[in-house]
Amino acid sequence: MNAGRGQDRFRRPLQWLLAPIVGAVAGLAYALMFDVEALHSAVRGVFIGTPILLYERGVILRRWRDIIRQAATPVFVVTTIATYVLMILIGNAAAGTALHHLLGYMSTAREAMVMSESGLLYSFGVSTLVAFVFRLRDLIGPSLFTSLLLGRYHRPIKEERIFLFLDVSGSTHFAERYGDLETQAYLGQIFNALASPVRRSQGSIDDYIGDMALVTWPMDRGMRDAACLRCVFDFAAAIRDQAAAWQARFGQVPEFRAVLHCGSVVTAEIGLERHKIAYFGDVVNTTGRLESLSKALGQPILVSADILAGIRVLPPHLVAENLGFHVIRGRDEPLQISAVRLALGS
Repeated sequence: MNAGRGQDRFRRPLQWLLAPIVGAVAGLAYALMFDVEALHSAVRGVFIGTPILLYERGVILRRWRDIIRQAATPVFVVTTIATYVLMILIGNAAAGTALHHLLGYMSTAREAMVMSESGLLYSFGVSTLVAFVFRLRDLIGPSLFTSLLLGRYHRPIKEERIFLFLDVSGSTHFAERYGDLETQAYLGQIFNALASPVRRSQGSIDDYIGDMALVTWPMDRGMRDAACLRCVFDFAAAIRDQAAAWQARFGQVPEFRAVLHCGSVVTAEIGLERHKIAYFGDVVNTTGRLESLSKALGQPILVSADILAGIRVLPPHLVAENLGFHVIRGRDEPLQISAVRLALGS
């Protein structure tokens, strides 16, 4: 059940390698701008930039980062910049100490740890820019942010994608019992819990529609090591692990239905005042209608035969039960579907 987390840990060595490289480049840029010694500036860049980049990638201080990401944007920006400034000061002190002891820089370690006014302003300015960019990325979604930035879908393209519709069960009953404001808090916490499994599976939460989240993957990425299915079961495990906290806060533990389907869609950037990446094709409509079928069949997790064919071999902790062919409104041909669940003993 922790395979997704294992994959996340597997990617971390690359982040530990790239972060100091990016920090060193930022330090060299400072050296060129202010005509200071390049090696010393690069070392400071490594010590200052590495923790900031690892923090933003969720490798260090993840719990703190997750807490402030849920705050209002002004609070997020101020708190993030304060966190960056603390990292800058600590990183600069560590860099000065290393420069003094290893390269004989300055007569004392304390003198080497002093940060110039230009260095502090440069670090603060870059930190503010990084905080703004990452907040913008959080607000519109990492995948959408990158796609819009690169103009990937400025012209419509045809591609193969996986779609997951994840619907929170019983939200209407919850709203009748506790009211709309509490329901919004409830759904917000559920979708917050979904974020990490989606990120670990390298998917993208493309939209929230009431009590449903739409998640998507490029075909190869979502099929690899059954990432799209692992995402669903990692999310279920995260809910289960915090069952007591959910019960104490909301009086119940969330339940959900999840359906997955895949195929060819046309992806395009639409809108003028508000840009959005939209998907056009039968696959999206079929996935939405599978959600109704999931409810009718009493099966919380349904996948199409196309999903299972792409994955080929299920992870050992999962089993699929073939439910046969079903007529789906809007499709000429019946669709073969399966229910997926944990294997006994998992």
